[in-house]
Amino acid sequence: MAKPSHDLILKISCPDTPGLVSKIANYIASYHANVVEFNQFADAVNGKFFARLEIDTSEASVSVEDLKDGFAVLGKSIKATWHFRQLPHKTKTALLVTKTTHCLNEILWRAQVGELPIEITSVIGNRRNCQELVERAGLTFHYVDFEDQPKEDAFTEVNEILKSEEVNLVILARFMQIMPGWMCEEYAGKMINIHHSFLPAFIGANPYRQAYNRGVKLIGATCHYVTSDLDAGPIIEQHVSRVQHFHNVNDLTRMGRDCERAALAKGIRYHVYDRTIIDGNRAIVFSD
Repeated sequence: MAKPSHDLILKISCPDTPGLVSKIANYIASYHANVVEFNQFADAVNGKFFARLEIDTSEASVSVEDLKDGFAVLGKSIKATWHFRQLPHKTKTALLVTKTTHCLNEILWRAQVGELPIEITSVIGNRRNCQELVERAGLTFHYVDFEDQPKEDAFTEVNEILKSEEVNLVILARFMQIMPGWMCEEYAGKMINIHHSFLPAFIGANPYRQAYNRGVKLIGATCHYVTSDLDAGPIIEQHVSRVQHFHNVNDLTRMGRDCERAALAKGIRYHVYDRTIIDGNRAIVFSD
């Protein structure tokens, strides 16, 4: 990965009070570090403040660790939750799949060309449909049987793989199984799903058939964080395509696959570049 023009990312969420931008920027400048990018959002309705900074520490008068540690004084004074990410960084990522390969292909390609700074530890499937593609890419494929053993045991097996690989991000690339509540909690904010529908409409199975029967004029896909509420986690990104009266279910499925690939790729990108902050049932996204 090429060395970026900045080497530190800071994310902050806290109660909104006057002077926050000045306080944060002055702290960075006091150590001769340079703010390359400063995105902020003041939620007037709920009285909250969110920010994401990209920082160049090449001329800083202290070490990066001292800069990060020293922020605790300011962070506590403004009652903030904050997170630093030092660059370059690759997020250790596992992909979960079932039968279809379009989302898997998209992720593999974007990781290969360097658009997604992720280290794919392995691909886990409850079918073997994707195994050849994965192994051709030089990656490990784990088959987990979800039919001849209780699903709870199967999910425990999946989790053991994730733990052994020290995974920090789980991507459900059209993994057609409902995640158990305990896994949703364990990977809260670290598990991303692509739903083949423009949520919150048409949740669950066969959304394209539902959309066709309803006569929609837009078809879409939703990338969101996974929670124990089915297809109801904080939304990161959505893509849509225009539907014409002559489009049938197969057309909607084809168009939807393009939406799925685009929404998932962008959603992953926002997450791994620390451009998302989860706030209850929604995600604050600082787009690039």
